[in-house]
Amino acid sequence: MTTLHEPSAPTAASTVTATIDGREVTVPDGTTIFDAARQAGIDIPVLCHDERYDPVGVCRMCVVDTGGRVFAAACVRPCEDGMTVTTTSAELERNRATLTELLVSDQPVRAEDPKQTTTGDNLLLALADGFGVARESTELPCGSGRGTDSSNPVIDVDHDACILCDRCVRACDDIQGNDVIGRSGKGYSTRIAFDLNDPMGSSSCVTCGECVQACPTGALTNKPIRGIPIRPREELDAVDSVCPYCGVGCALTYYVDREHGAIAFAEGRDQPGSQSRLCVKGRYGWDYSASPQRLTVPLIRVDAAYPKGPLSADVRGDGAGGTHNDRGRAGDGGNRSGGGRKDGRPGKDRGRKPGGLVDYDEVLPYFREATWDEALDLIARRLTEVHAAGGPGAIAGFGSAKCSNEEAYLFQKLIRTGFGTNNVDHCTRLCHASSVAALFEGVGSGAVSTTYGDVVNADVVIITGSNPTANHPVASSFFKQARRRGTKIVYVDPRASTVAEHADIFVQLKPGTDVAFYNAVMHEIIRLGLIDREFIAGRTSNYDELARTVADYPPERAAQITGVDADTIRLVARLWGEAGAAVVYWGMGISQHTTGTDNARCLIALCSITGQVGRPGTGLHPLRGQNNVQGASDAGLIPMFYPDYQGVDREATQARFEEAWGTALNPNRGLTVTEIIKSALQPDGVRGMYMLGENPFLSDPNINKVRKALSALDFLVVQDIFLTETAEFADVILPATSYLEKDGTYTNTDRRVQLGRKVMDAPGQARPDWEIVQDIARRIGLDWDYGAPSEVFDEMVALMPSYTNLAYDNLGLSGKLYPNADPEHSDGTVVMFDEHFNTDDGLAHLVPAQWLPAKELPDAEYPLVLNTGRLLEHWHTGSMTRRSFALDAISPAAEVYMHPKDAADRGLAHGEMVRARSRRGAIELLVRVSHREQLGNVFIPFHFREAAANLLTIDEIDPVGKIPEFKFCAVQVEAL
Repeated sequence: MTTLHEPSAPTAASTVTATIDGREVTVPDGTTIFDAARQAGIDIPVLCHDERYDPVGVCRMCVVDTGGRVFAAACVRPCEDGMTVTTTSAELERNRATLTELLVSDQPVRAEDPKQTTTGDNLLLALADGFGVARESTELPCGSGRGTDSSNPVIDVDHDACILCDRCVRACDDIQGNDVIGRSGKGYSTRIAFDLNDPMGSSSCVTCGECVQACPTGALTNKPIRGIPIRPREELDAVDSVCPYCGVGCALTYYVDREHGAIAFAEGRDQPGSQSRLCVKGRYGWDYSASPQRLTVPLIRVDAAYPKGPLSADVRGDGAGGTHNDRGRAGDGGNRSGGGRKDGRPGKDRGRKPGGLVDYDEVLPYFREATWDEALDLIARRLTEVHAAGGPGAIAGFGSAKCSNEEAYLFQKLIRTGFGTNNVDHCTRLCHASSVAALFEGVGSGAVSTTYGDVVNADVVIITGSNPTANHPVASSFFKQARRRGTKIVYVDPRASTVAEHADIFVQLKPGTDVAFYNAVMHEIIRLGLIDREFIAGRTSNYDELARTVADYPPERAAQITGVDADTIRLVARLWGEAGAAVVYWGMGISQHTTGTDNARCLIALCSITGQVGRPGTGLHPLRGQNNVQGASDAGLIPMFYPDYQGVDREATQARFEEAWGTALNPNRGLTVTEIIKSALQPDGVRGMYMLGENPFLSDPNINKVRKALSALDFLVVQDIFLTETAEFADVILPATSYLEKDGTYTNTDRRVQLGRKVMDAPGQARPDWEIVQDIARRIGLDWDYGAPSEVFDEMVALMPSYTNLAYDNLGLSGKLYPNADPEHSDGTVVMFDEHFNTDDGLAHLVPAQWLPAKELPDAEYPLVLNTGRLLEHWHTGSMTRRSFALDAISPAAEVYMHPKDAADRGLAHGEMVRARSRRGAIELLVRVSHREQLGNVFIPFHFREAAANLLTIDEIDPVGKIPEFKFCAVQVEAL
């Protein structure tokens, strides 16, 4: 295994020795004076410079005397052998003071400065104080009138406070790779500009906030969110934690206003993975936890609400909000009020509530408040009764990838030891189950073989079936940086997402044709002799069968299947085959198919036959979706594995866990998410369920089927922070704490185990998930006595070989990668499989795949292909992000993205309300005419309950990974 490595740096041909302020300093040739001085412990004042950005020398604050005709900017001038440098002198200080006074003269007065009156860290004013100059005392004229811009919901722009240091430009370009900010105007009217001098809020800015973190003055500042004032850091409580959204696991610091009991703002912090970067969700999407809609007390369904079923018009399917049946009544999708339901029950018969949230007034009358003891006693009694009547198979549990490792571990342990069943699963079944199945089969491990940051060492990268600029934005910033340094990027996807704009080759294939494309690429690699024969002979099996299979996929045949021309296939094959180091990153466009396992098998084979595994800059990386989907899977929250992917049907493994947990265990694999829903529709199937933080009504395919299944359950417990659509079917609802209100560990897509720290107290009677699970366990007779998450973590590590040597106390501020032989001194293993794979024989098992068409194809009635996915600003079913002010303000409405010709052929105009329908139902939403879609294809995000995309999707599953087909079904889009 390869331990953590830093990005490759050019080898210095020689060193130079310079004298700086009388100190002799020897540095590699090419080192700037600024860096050499810092190495010697000498501080040089700067405004435009930051070590994270390329130096430009525009502010001239760092000028030094090198004995030349003019002073030199230390941040850009390299040291020379024998150079003598003076960093401070009367003349230099006079120059800096004059420059500072010139800059300060145009600034807002201190009492009104946007930065000084908030975070209190205006770097220009700090320099001015040192030089004894101020706007209030200078005799220089004050220029103003360059204007302000408040068009962005969370960022203010004050052009008069801008000193044109270009730090925001370089933060946007060099770090995030978004290329939004530049300059406009001439002379004194010059100012920073967004795109073509558009208002920030209507530009292509993605509101990552990197520019705000970079700005040294009050030109770019955060706006207060929900009225919480932004104050200097020293007046706030800084809590180091991890972002609660995607699998990138960015490290951040929350600055908490204890007087207001709320977060004031968040900033990225240093960590080997994210390196202080954040996206819009991490920087501005934390206020969902303060929503007044938080659940704060246990709720029990009242007798009048039986027989059980959905309670709101939207969830019943008869509202105008969009989850109605195809032949059902369609409303206007607007906000109507008043009146009673047509079925005579109280409540509103109207379209969606603004913001697309569950209408509490419509649902809560069917529940009553209860004490914790009453609710927990009822849960224990009813689940025990269901178990006694129907046996272990009558019980199932859905855990959550948003919860901690410890909570995932305890939840699966409860289901397995308390009810004797392996019917426990979570959202990995809906995102990367097929990837995990193929990886276990092929390389013996379901985790990534390298990190997203290892892209820095790659010559060629394939990004396939993924839109990382939206789904994993911080990881995508590393991909974009790598391309600027020369890495070739091949982007393979049916949609021309923004990643395509950063790719050297964009392969826009037809949906569902990945196997044909990658077989053709391998066909060409083999034909050209670009395979790694030594690697194949020594580290793989079944190569001959693979070669025979891909021989049937010449580029010309694949072109007919995929729509990608044969020459492009040959180009990709040659580029990959000739690469010294190459890595493939993939997303749910690969996995969420009935052929998802085959898709991933092809990627494993592609890397293996070219020896692109086990070295820096090579490998296999399925980009994980939720913040802890890797950790939840590691912890055993899946029906066929105990923790650390140890098979439940292996006798030795079962014996080990029986001894550790002190009870007999079921040796049979359990049901997956979609199988549990199907089973609930059978009289002798699943009758009782415990759902922790999952919302299958919106996240699972074929919502009409899910509605029937949830209604059919004898008993359902929903444990969450909000009243979700799924909670409408619950018998008991338990109020849990949000991510921000508890301690625990989380494992990101890189295998980095990090600490999430409690930021604030929970509202009302809400309690941490792990405590609730433990209380239920005790009530059904389990002898549990965990006092803290750290105790659970210790038990986990003892049973999980991959986590060996990790301890709660040695994770530190940046976490640790696993495997890790020495976490006290090492960050952990970056590149896996450098000597052998984790399979029983140590070889990569190559599994050939034949291309198969999708299960449901377009026809005359449903001529379009639907693809579902995420938006940058939102997350899964929207229960968190749609309660975030910034995220909902930026992206408030459901839309269907259509090719211009498809829209024109149907007489549809951009922004018009339309109906999208499939064989399973119909939804109403806005149409967005988009050049990113292929002709004949549409895209609908699945975050919006008022236009639930999964009402349309089919519930056909991959036979191996048991993942649903979210990425392909036949639909029609039409005017209302």
